[in-house]
Amino acid sequence: MITLSSDFGSPYPAAMRGVICRATDARIEDIAHDFPRQDVRATAFWLTQTLPYFPPAVHCVVVDPGVGTDRDALVVRAGEHALVGPDNGVLLPVARELADDKTDGTDDLEVFTWDYDDPASTTFHGRDVFAPAAASVHDTGVDNLEARPETAPTDDYVDLRFPEAAVESDGATGEVLVVDDFGNAVTNIPGELLAQRFGGTAAVDGGEAPVRRAYAAVDRGQRLVTVGSHGNVELAVNRGRGDEAFGVSTGDSVDLSL
Repeated sequence: MITLSSDFGSPYPAAMRGVICRATDARIEDIAHDFPRQDVRATAFWLTQTLPYFPPAVHCVVVDPGVGTDRDALVVRAGEHALVGPDNGVLLPVARELADDKTDGTDDLEVFTWDYDDPASTTFHGRDVFAPAAASVHDTGVDNLEARPETAPTDDYVDLRFPEAAVESDGATGEVLVVDDFGNAVTNIPGELLAQRFGGTAAVDGGEAPVRRAYAAVDRGQRLVTVGSHGNVELAVNRGRGDEAFGVSTGDSVDLSL
């Protein structure tokens, strides 16, 4: 299986699928092609919420503001998975998730550069570099990366890590990692902080909001603080946009008091 993720919208991913179909008979699954444009961190976050649910596969990820520059192309072996994409950090958070060995807490993760000839286009490496690389890795196998002439092990790569919130017993200071299509502002504050607080209230940047387990636990249009499926604290509105109601956007600081 090969999965495809990008910020390309349409129709560019179809060209990538065509390249892969000409090279291999692998099953192709689209994750999403509407990730926030050129937003490496947001894409990396959403990949941690989707790719771990897939069986072993080759994951081709192209959110690439540096396309056409001298940034490297990478192949990351993460357990039984491989990830192919640009060296800008987008692959590493989910690679750590996929490589995590729950038995001893270590990471089975290896990073390789991928050598490629001059592509036909300097603006569409998804089609000309990463799609062919994903097809090739799929057909020769994740276990054989060291033997390939195109690969070289490296420890010199962009290692993106999400910022950690400053957590205390009665609150936390964090930031908005992403805003989803519903307008829910997803913070980096761990949801465990709210474990004993449901049914109460919280102060967010000085304004109060109820702490509830479900959006519909408050009236339509009312804002709330909850824990999303990702396990982080969300600022939300029942059938509305939390980012607008709380006046926040991606990257903004959030002070939460309980």
